[in-house]
Amino acid sequence: MKLHFHGHATWRIDHDSTSILIDPWFTENPQTDCAADAIRKLDAIIVTHGHQDHMADVEAVAKKTGAVVVSSFEIAGYFGGKGCENHPMSVGGGHRFDWGHVKFTHAQHGSGSPDGELGAAMGVVLTIGGKKIYHAGDTGIFSDMKLISELWGPLDVALLPTGDNFTMGIDDAVKATEFLQAGVHIPMHYGTFPLIDTDPSEFVSRVKDAGRKAVVVPPGESYEL
Repeated sequence: MKLHFHGHATWRIDHDSTSILIDPWFTENPQTDCAADAIRKLDAIIVTHGHQDHMADVEAVAKKTGAVVVSSFEIAGYFGGKGCENHPMSVGGGHRFDWGHVKFTHAQHGSGSPDGELGAAMGVVLTIGGKKIYHAGDTGIFSDMKLISELWGPLDVALLPTGDNFTMGIDDAVKATEFLQAGVHIPMHYGTFPLIDTDPSEFVSRVKDAGRKAVVVPPGESYEL
């Protein structure tokens, strides 16, 4: 299994013949390693919330690939109205697809778009190929992160925002790794623009000092499980 980082909070998970894309933002993303039209084969697009830096390219990629958009009731319906195949869910809900299982978790964040508020912000636990991957979305730290591993874990990977200002910064993200106890913790949502220009190597160093595993995956590179 390969987790490929397209920059910011956009990840593609490839396992055998299955490909899942989370929070696609390619157009005008200064970190991205490719254009949206480079994504040619896809089973699903998971969207954590309605901000443009997490769903700007959903419509284009979904229509090109035929991928199902899996998100909140509001976001799924929004893209359904644009002609995209979709599957609506909500915080706390889980569903088993042919390619894996999706469980949406709470996140401390907004979900507004230029077209209005689109439901609640969420994180997601994706189970695929026997591995559990937690993509926190955009969030502040919250104590119920402890329940994510307890109820739906153990987690193999936790993808955590570390950029501060709009999400957790490094201090809070390091504490979150204590709650989550994933096999490896990977920073994201940092360095895309000046307001979130934190150092991912500091996050990794401090997590390792606390006795847990963390790695930096630069945009355009992958982590293999």
